[in-house]
Amino acid sequence: MVDILKEIKDRLPNGRIKEINFEGANIVLYTEDAAFFRNDEGKVREIVNYIKKRIELRADQKILPPQEDVEKEIRQIVPEDAEITKIIFDYHRSIVVIEAKKPGLVIGKGGSILEEIRTKTLWMPQVQRSPAIKSQITENIREVLYANNNYRRKFLNSIGEKIYRDWNPEKIEEWVRLTFLGGARQVGRSCMLLQTPVSSILLDCGIDVAGQGEDKFPYFNVPEFDIGKLDAIILSHAHLDHVGLLPYLYKMGYKGPVYMTPPSMDLAALTSLDFIGVAYKQAAQPLFSSTDVKEMVKHTITLNFNEVTDVTPDIRITLYNSGHALGSAMVHINIGNGLHNFLYTADFKYARTRLLDPAISSFPRVESVLTESTYGGKDNVLPPRIQSENRLLELVKQTIERGGKVLIPELGLGRAQETMLILEDAIKSGTLPKIPVYIDGMIWDINAIHTAYPDFLSSVVRNKVFQDQNPFTSDTFSRVGSSQERKQVVEGGPCLVLATSGMLVGGASVEYLREFASNPNNTLLFVCYQGSGSLGRQIQEGLKETVMMVNGKEEKVQFNLQVETIDGLSAHAGRTEIMSFFNNMRPKPKRIMINHGEISRSLDLASALYKLNRVETNVPRPLETLRLR
Repeated sequence: MVDILKEIKDRLPNGRIKEINFEGANIVLYTEDAAFFRNDEGKVREIVNYIKKRIELRADQKILPPQEDVEKEIRQIVPEDAEITKIIFDYHRSIVVIEAKKPGLVIGKGGSILEEIRTKTLWMPQVQRSPAIKSQITENIREVLYANNNYRRKFLNSIGEKIYRDWNPEKIEEWVRLTFLGGARQVGRSCMLLQTPVSSILLDCGIDVAGQGEDKFPYFNVPEFDIGKLDAIILSHAHLDHVGLLPYLYKMGYKGPVYMTPPSMDLAALTSLDFIGVAYKQAAQPLFSSTDVKEMVKHTITLNFNEVTDVTPDIRITLYNSGHALGSAMVHINIGNGLHNFLYTADFKYARTRLLDPAISSFPRVESVLTESTYGGKDNVLPPRIQSENRLLELVKQTIERGGKVLIPELGLGRAQETMLILEDAIKSGTLPKIPVYIDGMIWDINAIHTAYPDFLSSVVRNKVFQDQNPFTSDTFSRVGSSQERKQVVEGGPCLVLATSGMLVGGASVEYLREFASNPNNTLLFVCYQGSGSLGRQIQEGLKETVMMVNGKEEKVQFNLQVETIDGLSAHAGRTEIMSFFNNMRPKPKRIMINHGEISRSLDLASALYKLNRVETNVPRPLETLRLR
């Protein structure tokens, strides 16, 4: 570590650099020489080409002009049409964050406006898009990163010191192993521990939403897991079965980094805060507090798709689009400078949807893969998407015509937005009559995050956002934000309600179900996976009656409404898509491991992949450890 910093300093003109710090795996140079900051004559680029690491030159705090003057200067430089909504100063890192409705106009042609801001103010400008939907929660999440930025600077530097302390590209590791702390032979509580002689990293840290007692959580009371020796956590995406227990690790004393995409950071915080709220509504003690969620955000390092970074001395990761939800990623892990390459697909969709582009299937190198199998069984061949969309619209139409209401329990992240796009298109084109469509639960705040990250959406939706035709701000939808508004929906006429949770495990969807259940004119429409043991799964399997809380008292509720399931709208890859993914995958892996699926589906998929690819397949059990090398 000392050598790499000393070498950089030795290669720069004397006295030009006051301080060199790490920011994770990146290196930041601070200078008190304004002229050198404005024009380093290509010196920094020369060093980047030599050491092959990302390096950034910034002005030292000593020469930074006052923030009030800088804000005025920025507003003069940036065209008014950019519609700046906020300017945030990260003083300890010499960064100014400009939030605008049209970030392209802040960047300028070829980055010309950003460069003008940099040279005139000496601050390093960064740009982010303002959400088209105002969300106080989203604003609070973003501000956490800048509220105590001196801590943030020290934290990022400590990560870099750990990465480079033992960094040795020539060193050959003895072994690589993967332990399944959750998610093996089940859907829920995804959590895997990847270990080498040097490193210990966690892949996801979720809960089983439909589980009971201790079975909801990953196995942490095992010798393999030591929170004090954990170097990093990698989060694939922000669904609760992958992120639900992550803030709890910070409550338990973890102070290390968690890597994820920028949208996943906002979404992970939002879903975690909602998880706390649902616990309180159910009169249960939450596992963690909002303080623990803030700790998670403070320790988050975001990566864009295809961005390579070292996370430990011998582990380098790259995140690729998985097509499953906003910001969801496949995690490519390079271990020991090419010794072994491991791909964790997490949840993925190998088909184009209205919301997202399909998952990536081409990688630099891959020897072993861990794939999901939610719909991996031989009976899980999903119908064509257009057929499923037509069936959804047909059922909605039929219910409205008979004077009923439709309830669609939704995963707030991903599934709800996909359904909204289908409905918005159908109502605008006249395929579906203009009907009231109500959005309840945290879907609205998640929509706000979608509007802030159009670059992570499908090209069609992205272009609509850029052309001010944002489907998530359409007048097709009405937000339900209070119990009084919910009562009006229940007592009103025919309508359609999208509400969380998707498995009818707490949340607004359960309250609507309680009110809609007895009327045979109403329809309960499932469009996402229903976990084993959840109320949604029980109703799917024929449950006709259950006990629910009504006005503080337990009452029997009969399910007389029509119950329908549409599998073809799932955000998970169906059996055919999974087989197609491995058929098209380049390069071909030597080993395929299967998790995130019910036992029969996982075993069935393993058998089929072995027969077609003639490679080793494994279906690990809970707490099983597999040696990857």
